[in-house]
Amino acid sequence: MANEARPCPCDIGDRFEYGELGHEVRVEHFKAYISNPTASTEKAVILIHDIYGWQLPNTRYMADMLAANGYIAICPDFYVGQEPWKPSDDWSTFNEWLKSRDARKINKETDAILKYLKQQYNAKRIGVIGFCWGGVAVHHLMMMYPELKAGVSVYGKCKMQDRYNLLNPTFFIFGEKDEVIPLEQVSSLKQHCKVDYEVKVYPGQTHGFVHRKRDDINPQDKLYIEEARKDLLNWLNKYI
Repeated sequence: MANEARPCPCDIGDRFEYGELGHEVRVEHFKAYISNPTASTEKAVILIHDIYGWQLPNTRYMADMLAANGYIAICPDFYVGQEPWKPSDDWSTFNEWLKSRDARKINKETDAILKYLKQQYNAKRIGVIGFCWGGVAVHHLMMMYPELKAGVSVYGKCKMQDRYNLLNPTFFIFGEKDEVIPLEQVSSLKQHCKVDYEVKVYPGQTHGFVHRKRDDINPQDKLYIEEARKDLLNWLNKYI
């Protein structure tokens, strides 16, 4: 388990500088970052940020990567104006901070995003990807929204009491050396998933490796970063 003094080791992985390609929009009562593909499409992906929030350059990079692969990609501010976690914050206050940011209480914003994508972009097939806090949100949404055709949860902490009655295909990405998600938690997914799903554990990888670790840290890590990104794209391509 993670050290109690640092209950979510999300400082692992670089928060790199990135010049985003998309733009910000307002969707009802909150903002979102959206990146569009060059060709017209009816496919879209909702990208759910981690504890560092919707403005993290790394997360916007992932949205742009999705757009480059043919998806309308939108990353909403699911904290709705509340401050995201900052690297300088005191980890002893993390659990208290998290209480007002429940990853399972995002239905209002999700409804607004789905409406926006359908009305503004004529999106007909929509999926969802989430990282860390957002990975937990994906667990929730894939049990609540049948219109989400596919989900990818990237190092989202499992709740052992959940039955994981997923409504549509969901892909679960974990790092072998993730300190906050013991691998035994993954067994609850394998026991209860009824739809098509996949659980993949990437050797030697820590929390944040898919979207926050620089590709050039070491060659072995780079291989798994690239593999995970290809895997999540392949999952979306298969089901959306």
